Amino acid sequence: YIIEVVDIMLEHPSVSKQHAALQYRATPFTRPDGSQGRRVRPYIIDLDSANGTFVNNKKIEPRRYVELLERDVVKFGFSQREYVLLHENSKDDAQDDDNQEPTLGAAVTTTDQIKQDKRVKQEVAEDGE
Repeated sequence: YIIEVVDIMLEHPSVSKQHAALQYRATPFTRPDGSQGRRVRPYIIDLDSANGTFVNNKKIEPRRYVELLERDVVKFGFSQREYVLLHENSKDDAQDDDNQEPTLGAAVTTTDQIKQDKRVKQEVAEDGE
């Protein structure tokens, strides 16, 4: 691995050394008032890996960019570790997501981290009863 260019390092026998790439692209859009703008969106591309890259349990086609949406789940090869795309202003599952425009910043977290956060919130709520 070339550490300077690795965003996610995963040591698993089914994951290639250069498995996939995450890239942010500025894409055009039309605002409600009709004016044009550009927004940054995350994309993933499988770099012809031996065992594939999966978005929401669907294998993506090698060498084709796929836009990643809020809460998409990404897996590499046969690793059991899952990564979830969260925008900077992501809301809790219990909150209303209507009219929420994603912001520029995004983060990738594992489903294990999300489950742990929910357990902690539940424990805090139960302690407060």
